[in-house]
Amino acid sequence: MDLGLKERAYLVTGASSGVGLATARLLLAEGCCVAACARDGDRLAQVLGPDGDRLITVAADVLDPEAVARLTAAADRRFGRLDGLVNNAGGSLMAPWTSTSREQWRNELELKVFSVLNTVEAALPLLTASDAGAVVNVNAILARQPEPRLAATSAARAALLNLTRTLAADLGPQGVRANSVCLGLIDTGQWRRRHESAGGPLDYEQWSAQLAADRGIPLGRLGTAEEVAFPIASLLSPRSAYITGATVDVGGGVGRYV
Repeated sequence: MDLGLKERAYLVTGASSGVGLATARLLLAEGCCVAACARDGDRLAQVLGPDGDRLITVAADVLDPEAVARLTAAADRRFGRLDGLVNNAGGSLMAPWTSTSREQWRNELELKVFSVLNTVEAALPLLTASDAGAVVNVNAILARQPEPRLAATSAARAALLNLTRTLAADLGPQGVRANSVCLGLIDTGQWRRRHESAGGPLDYEQWSAQLAADRGIPLGRLGTAEEVAFPIASLLSPRSAYITGATVDVGGGVGRYV
């Protein structure tokens, strides 16, 4: 199926690894132009390749509004357009609320919320000029199903989910859609690092299968970054022109809400 993405331009944050990297690669494979950013510019250029007619890689911190403004301006200069954003920068803080400092609470809220506000504000003139402007916020099932072990992250994710609905309502009249993709357990470097730090007799495949069983994932495994990239690209597609304010779960059925 032709998703209608060819020759359109998208900005992907947190693109040096995991879901962001898989999404940038998929968009490039679909014939898109991609402006990719991450804090580690060297790694970003290494994994995506050299800049060209359809790719620019920029070291940028999405919490810095000026850096984000420079990134969107660079995309405009190179591509002459910007049709959508994939807000993927993020992480998680493994800590209950009783051992989470006020600074950690603020850091989680800033990373999950202000990073999105920065990109949307910087890119809005370009998005409204597109005939298919779209924002996809990569979120987590934690937004609806909080975990006590991830107290601050769960709360910040819920705030982002709420913000996305607000963006959908406010930007819809300007022709810009906003949707969420909420992740469950995805096989990225984060989980492999946790496996290594945990030690133990199980190899990664055994350990991740046990993790999936413990978390009650009906499909019995962790997802892959590529399995997340496709729903993201689908929501960016003009073929999804009547979808806004929606949430797509990519979690192997782990969500226990209706």
